[in-house]
Amino acid sequence: MTELPSVALGTWAWGSEDVFGDPLTTNDLKPVVDTAMNNDLNLWDTAAVYGMGASETFVGDLLKDYDRKDYLLSTKFTPQIADDSENAMANMLEGSLKRLHTDYIDIYWIHNPADVEKWTPQLIPLVKSGKIKRVGVSNHNLDEIKRANEILNAENISISAVQNHYSLLYRSSEEAGIIDYCNENNIDFFSYMVLEQGALSGKYNTKNPLPAGSSRADKYNKMLPELESLTNELTKIGQRYNASAAQIAEAWAINKNTLPIIGVTKEKYIAQTKQAASIKLTSDEINRLETLAAATNVETKGSWEKPMK
Repeated sequence: MTELPSVALGTWAWGSEDVFGDPLTTNDLKPVVDTAMNNDLNLWDTAAVYGMGASETFVGDLLKDYDRKDYLLSTKFTPQIADDSENAMANMLEGSLKRLHTDYIDIYWIHNPADVEKWTPQLIPLVKSGKIKRVGVSNHNLDEIKRANEILNAENISISAVQNHYSLLYRSSEEAGIIDYCNENNIDFFSYMVLEQGALSGKYNTKNPLPAGSSRADKYNKMLPELESLTNELTKIGQRYNASAAQIAEAWAINKNTLPIIGVTKEKYIAQTKQAASIKLTSDEINRLETLAAATNVETKGSWEKPMK
């Protein structure tokens, strides 16, 4: 199996203007893709549901001039938008393959655990056909992950990756034992929303809130007073490593043996993302950040998520 880089590049915001408030074009994003590929950041995470196909279309169009063996594609089957046919997963995958200009997906995920017994078996023929190289599950709790693995193991297939919301402010996958299970079973744990949509980037505070007019501003701006001690500490630790608060939050996730999905929309963030992967925090720094994060007492669970335990 191909070695994974230490971070994935997330494309949720590509074509999802209502979430992030930034309309983007392929012209805006071409320098991002080219710089990332030149820096060996070649794992691209998307989903059919992101912008209802817009994100996959952007990713496919921007990567089509590169050799397919030089990059990795991660996309998702979302049960909530599946059709009513017996081949709903295969049909959604075909749409993804077409938009991404490829005949296989490196990691294909069941996005949400609507029905583990129904959907997990549909992965099996797609793996056997070669259209899927690795299987992942996202937003599944530990029991659902174990059950999905049992179903797949009966056909000599294993879950290769788990993708859940995981940040300094939201550690339910750790508390539920999911990360331990992944470590014990050679499963890569992908952490998304590591920066809590920018709230942990160090760019925003009570004097400089997230720009109004997006769902992330509605969610996080009211939390900014509670987050200030934590973001100040992220900034302070960053100064020791010649790094930003965002890079320290990303480095924390990597130091916890997870693979963060970093949403990038600007070329300048690529070098910072690569640098974050090389930062080794001390146990004292990690403990201090986690103590401050716990003291915020904020709830950042997404509306689509259920508790992991």
